[in-house]
Amino acid sequence: MNKPNRLTSFILIGLILGIAVGYIANKTLADTAPFAEGLSQVTTIFLRLIKMIIAPLVFSTLVVGIAKMGDAKEVGRIGAKTLGWFFFASVVSLTLGLILVNLFRPGDALASHLPLAGSTSGIAASGLSLKEFIVHLVPASIVDGMAKNEILQIVVFSLFFGMGAAAIGTKAAPLVDALDSLAHVMLKVTGYVMYMAPLAVFAAVTATIAKSGAGVLAQYGVFMGEFYLGMLLLWMTLIFLGFVFLKSRIFHLIREVRGPVLLAFSTASSEAAYPKTLEGLERFGVRNRIASFVLPIGYSFNLDGSMMYCTFATVFIAQAYGIEMTLSQQIWMMAVLMLTSKGIAGVPRASLVVIAATLGQFNIPEAGLLLLIGVDHFLDMGRSATNVVGNSIATAIIAKWEGELVAPIPLPLGDVRLP
Repeated sequence: MNKPNRLTSFILIGLILGIAVGYIANKTLADTAPFAEGLSQVTTIFLRLIKMIIAPLVFSTLVVGIAKMGDAKEVGRIGAKTLGWFFFASVVSLTLGLILVNLFRPGDALASHLPLAGSTSGIAASGLSLKEFIVHLVPASIVDGMAKNEILQIVVFSLFFGMGAAAIGTKAAPLVDALDSLAHVMLKVTGYVMYMAPLAVFAAVTATIAKSGAGVLAQYGVFMGEFYLGMLLLWMTLIFLGFVFLKSRIFHLIREVRGPVLLAFSTASSEAAYPKTLEGLERFGVRNRIASFVLPIGYSFNLDGSMMYCTFATVFIAQAYGIEMTLSQQIWMMAVLMLTSKGIAGVPRASLVVIAATLGQFNIPEAGLLLLIGVDHFLDMGRSATNVVGNSIATAIIAKWEGELVAPIPLPLGDVRLP
């Protein structure tokens, strides 16, 4: 068994053991809070290690990729194709969420569990207006942007830096080579950090089940089942779109990213899977300069699972309170979410933050978020895994359009193929 597959197996074992140990702890411990809090520290350390990697990895790979493209027109062409695909995928995700929530009407079943309309959810509403979004794109300081892991700001700075390096040609060659070496080093560091992944997955799942109990899954079973059915349909839609462009290679792609998908699902974090997703795409045959360009942008613009959840959850809360949203209101809500969902990938519980902002705009009680908070971790697991699938397929399709998709070449763990 090769290393990536062995790691995937260990992560799956950690997930299963976490469910079992968490259930036992919930049933046997009088106070599960200290137990859950202690285990949560393991997951927190792992996620901090991953975040430690992301800024230098995104910066180095993106700058090297752009510098080796050399032509600003080529960067613009690939960027236009990338954003065009992300817009299309966003519309598909948001629309599917709306269709399913209106078809299933999960909110009707929870009307008797409603919190008081004046209750507070503890989630600060946050959304970006068009003006704020544009300003937010540009970092006041790249050091500050990297310190906060603002992926969108790092991407913008890297675009300018890479084009500047390309413009001065050979004078920048030593710097580009140094950043190329940095990318290799960060991927090797990723390999070391990933040894902790099975333990982090075990700790995360154990702590959640121990604290909330398996009963929370049963109480919201119908809602969660309908949402995960929606996730399955979204996966099928994305894979079908991938098949249109990639033919049978789409199934090879899914095999290559199954490890990162499982990691994102287990930790409920798309960020945790970023380095391994990049590595999997390169093993699949996507050239480094395309993968390192498209994937980080996707982490801000192409969160397919999160966007589907935003429409699904917002209308779900409206249904629970007996508020019927007209078709025009729902279409307008989609347009609002297309904007407010961008650029907040690094915000904790980002989907809830966006939903809180959307509820206020449509006079839906914010207290409805309390219906979701108890099971949000389990829903976030599906959202995170779907975000990885959507970005992987998008990156492969852009590579195919650009003629940058080559035959797959197996690589050692932690290695990277250059353009």
